Amino acid sequence: MTRVAADEPTDSLDALGAALAAAWRGRPRFVMLDDRFDGGARFLRCLQAWRADPHRCAQLHVITVSTDIPDGCTAAELVAEIGDTWPPITPNLHRLAFDGGQVQWLLVPMAWRAALRELTAVVDVFALGQPLERDANASRHAAKALVRLARVGSQVWLGAASGTDADAMRSTGFTQEASAFERWRYAPTFVPRRGPSRRSTCSPESAPVLVIGAGVAGCAVAWALAEQGRDSVLFERHGALAMEASGNPAGLFHGIVNPQDGAHARFNRAAALEAQRAVAIALARHGTPGSAQGLLRLENDDDALPSMQETLRRLALPPAYVQALSASEASDHVGLTLHRPAWWYPGGGWVQPAGLARSFIERAGRRAALRTGCAVEALTREPEGWALRDAAGHCLATSETVVLANAGDALRLLRPWMPAAAPDAWPLQSLRGQISLARLSELGTLQLPRVPITGSGYLLPPVEGFALFGATSQPGDADPAVRDSDHQHNLEQLSRLTGKTLEMDTTRLTGRTGWRWVTDDRLPVLGAVPDRAQALGMVRLEQPAQVPRLPGLYACTGFGSRGITWAALAAQITASSITGAPMPIEAHLLDSVDAARFAVREATQRARHAD
Repeated sequence: MTRVAADEPTDSLDALGAALAAAWRGRPRFVMLDDRFDGGARFLRCLQAWRADPHRCAQLHVITVSTDIPDGCTAAELVAEIGDTWPPITPNLHRLAFDGGQVQWLLVPMAWRAALRELTAVVDVFALGQPLERDANASRHAAKALVRLARVGSQVWLGAASGTDADAMRSTGFTQEASAFERWRYAPTFVPRRGPSRRSTCSPESAPVLVIGAGVAGCAVAWALAEQGRDSVLFERHGALAMEASGNPAGLFHGIVNPQDGAHARFNRAAALEAQRAVAIALARHGTPGSAQGLLRLENDDDALPSMQETLRRLALPPAYVQALSASEASDHVGLTLHRPAWWYPGGGWVQPAGLARSFIERAGRRAALRTGCAVEALTREPEGWALRDAAGHCLATSETVVLANAGDALRLLRPWMPAAAPDAWPLQSLRGQISLARLSELGTLQLPRVPITGSGYLLPPVEGFALFGATSQPGDADPAVRDSDHQHNLEQLSRLTGKTLEMDTTRLTGRTGWRWVTDDRLPVLGAVPDRAQALGMVRLEQPAQVPRLPGLYACTGFGSRGITWAALAAQITASSITGAPMPIEAHLLDSVDAARFAVREATQRARHAD
């Protein structure tokens, strides 16, 4: 679509609010896609109109697509409300929530055509400030791009009345309506062809979602569902939340920079920005121990600084997200003498995982119920939905929708529903990790940093009178004991990290062991659970959206050591998979974390062998 100047009624902010009030009346969810940013003024008017309307929709999602977003928000009232939560505009989608999540603003700093390819949403109104392409072929392609995101009844509001190719609109199913401004409604006379959906079968909006596991992942899912208007019940086998991998006294969160900027780096970048906001709320509102004042990641190469700076320039990553520092600059940030360049993540830091989990539950409020001491031993399919059963076979609860947020134990629960040839739903592996803790009085001349340092191992600022450092990573090790040999390993990592030879008696150290579950591609497992048995019988599977799903089963697992960083974004993706709300990440990135991606990989391997 070409951009042209326009001064039609929908360009008026008052007219925009009035038009929206008529369109969203009484709806449970309303999604608007707007191609004008105007320093945030247009979103502010939508927010004001929603707040003032007694007949408003229950959930409002505004998607703003504009290359002007990196210029920043300048609408004074909105700036005051957003405060410090305005994100550094990296090449990602950025989600901001208002009014307890009932209003969500998805910022898409992309060119229009690219954005339409990357969005996963069902849009009720397209509020566009330009006509369709004047070239007939280009106009038809543009109209088809709108159709991909539209439902029957979706409207297109054009602020410019001239230049729209009416034939292109009509040929793709749009009908022009009488209006003071140019308006079209999607009302096809044919059955629209739709691409395959990532969603499982839809559950009643009023039914609670059952979440198995109340670590950081499960608690984050409850919060994300609450923001999207859904109730949940969490089932935790221990007597309190966050008792397993989320039970460490502290953990880190930060982004990643990689010269290739692959899926791992891009997902971590988006997740770190969402984590920063979640941790800030946990610290400020819920008294969670931690800090979001930055994190330093040391490079292994003493001469890496020029290549680091070139990577930042090429990837156009803003300094509010990450900076490349010399050894002396890095030393100034942490208050220690360092000898290697480092990545500085201003929004990174550390937090107590259990406190973050509690923060998510408290933010979910009455929409989340927690049942501790309830071990789910089996999942059975009943006429009324999925039944969660205990060791005696008694039914704990039933629902059409269940989320598996219980790390590797999800594999056990899913095995009855997997084919004998592929009994595990995903290639998850257990990694044993041990952290070490030393009383501050045992540190000798070692100073602790002002902010966390990571690289070869990690070291935190003082945590409740202790120095915390580590950690080991041992696949297939089920030993729960805290071992002196692992303390020695952690001390050696600490020496490499700080550049100092450390002499500590390992018998005077304490520690904690835990198990992290990782996929072989080191990305999480999110969304509707694949029907592996059905997928094995399919000749061609080329993308995760084509994989059939088990009805009503979803996953939010495989976090590895990135639970704090990934939890908030992963939970929002999982919740959107259930509710149909706009996805907060790009479509091609969603493929990289989709729970069905391994079924596609296996199908590709079968096809190669067949050839």
